Amino acid sequence: MARASDPKPPAETPDEQRRTLQRLGGDKGLSLSERLTARLAASLYASPLHALRLRGQHPLKLVGVAADPVPGNPVIGERIVAGRLIHAGHTAMTRDLDFAAPSHPLGWRQWADSWLWLRDLAALRQPIEAAAAVAEPLVVRWLARFESFEPQAWRADVTGQRLLMALGHAPIILSSADQDYRTRLLSAMATWARHLDRAAGRLPEGLGRATALAGLWAAGLLIPGGESRAARALAGLEALLGRLVMPDGGVASRAPCDALALADLLLHAGAAAEAVGGRPPLAFADALARLVPGLRGMALGDGIIGAWAGSAAIAPAILDRLARQAPSGAALNHGGEGSGYHRLSAGKTVIVVDAGPPALARLAPEGHAGTLAFEMSDGDQRLITNCGGVRGLASLLPGPLAAGLRTTAAHSTLVIADTNSTRIREDGTLGLGVETVSVEQRSSGDGLWLEASHDGYARRFGLTVARRLWLAPDGLDLRGEDIIDHAASGLLKRRTPRAFDVRFHLGTNIAATPTADGTGALLKLANGRVWAMKAKVGGSTTVAIEPSLWIGPDGVMAKTQQLVISGKTENGRATIGWSFRRAGK
Repeated sequence: MARASDPKPPAETPDEQRRTLQRLGGDKGLSLSERLTARLAASLYASPLHALRLRGQHPLKLVGVAADPVPGNPVIGERIVAGRLIHAGHTAMTRDLDFAAPSHPLGWRQWADSWLWLRDLAALRQPIEAAAAVAEPLVVRWLARFESFEPQAWRADVTGQRLLMALGHAPIILSSADQDYRTRLLSAMATWARHLDRAAGRLPEGLGRATALAGLWAAGLLIPGGESRAARALAGLEALLGRLVMPDGGVASRAPCDALALADLLLHAGAAAEAVGGRPPLAFADALARLVPGLRGMALGDGIIGAWAGSAAIAPAILDRLARQAPSGAALNHGGEGSGYHRLSAGKTVIVVDAGPPALARLAPEGHAGTLAFEMSDGDQRLITNCGGVRGLASLLPGPLAAGLRTTAAHSTLVIADTNSTRIREDGTLGLGVETVSVEQRSSGDGLWLEASHDGYARRFGLTVARRLWLAPDGLDLRGEDIIDHAASGLLKRRTPRAFDVRFHLGTNIAATPTADGTGALLKLANGRVWAMKAKVGGSTTVAIEPSLWIGPDGVMAKTQQLVISGKTENGRATIGWSFRRAGK
């Protein structure tokens, strides 16, 4: 896999700095006032005053159990039984475990403090008594360590998820005959809810706030006396969903793993209403009716959603589960302006195109610089793909590999001067680059067309990039054209000839053989079908077959190949035509 690397950027103007700050996520991208607000809130939560506000009645029982709709991993469950909490490449032995030890990485802490390991224990389907014998000591140790506020353990989104896990797996953690233990745990759950009464709404808009509000709403329903709490949380959640979920099923972060997490969150929270004889709110059903078809519309013919916007590839079994659980069933959307993803399908061919700008880094801290990339399948065989992503994988990838997957060169799109279309800064956040993407899609009896362009290279090189795609009605012929042209500004910059590469990363088990004339390649798929790729070459333009890789939904790396059309601009312009045609029917 070739990797794009940015040249040292010139110093940004104050206006560029402000725009960059608006794109950054987490504490790295917050304005000074936002950082001060967050720190002030943390100080308040650690104060004696907040501790007084957390006091209240101790519930004697739960009204019901919010059945967890997401299956855990029995392999991880077996490891927990064996005394090991393993997540994100980190192992902690449960004997004498200190949940707050500095040696635990943040990803492990978030998983452990969210009590998501309960899901994996439940996946073993062993008797409640056996699961409780493993879970209760961990719960006791966690409660002893975090009885009072601690910034990570009591973070609002982590606390919301922990409440959902506790409410969903109450039979495991509340089956003890030890009344003191039961009282302490129920009291802690009520205290977390009182904390979220004040903390949930202070989170930035995004999946984290949705998680905090969903946990708070479920607690309001299942912990006695929480009617007003549930009403407030639901109002906040309904307003948030209207802004997070686009009409075509996309989400603000543009990452499919976030759309999946939000769908699972709503299914789990909705189970709290069912536990008390009610029905999930209409806002949940409406959001799911957009989220699930949107996700299904991003899957290729192999049933896998590709790696987009930082998300790892998503396995078909997950989409099948959602189709069974969500009211929308097996419906799918073809994408659109909201999500920025567009689906073309004809015959046995499916194409998904990223025709949207990268999301704000506040919402997608590990976003990709892959604008105008596309993936393509022929039946159940992935033909063209991107290299992969990391968010959602069960294990960590090596740092250099994870960083390389985010680059423009790791996507099936055009790269100018081996430079990312959107800058990836040293701290990992996305900087300046693609701001505007224009797209037009149409269809007729003659086929399907998609035309899109972006301005990611306008500031640095004075150039714009456009991609045109045409898919034949039978799906056997795809023709494309990548166009480099002058931007409105940058006259001096665009006079310099710029090298370019148009990359097509191939799916697994595809044998690529160069054609005799050097203008393309024959691609033999595992199912025996053959596709012919041909490029319009001339002058300095060449076609090469190079090594590549693909990271599947299981996080396993497969060695693959890529087709690369290379050349240089002339007078700031270049037009690169290419086609993929299938031999036979």
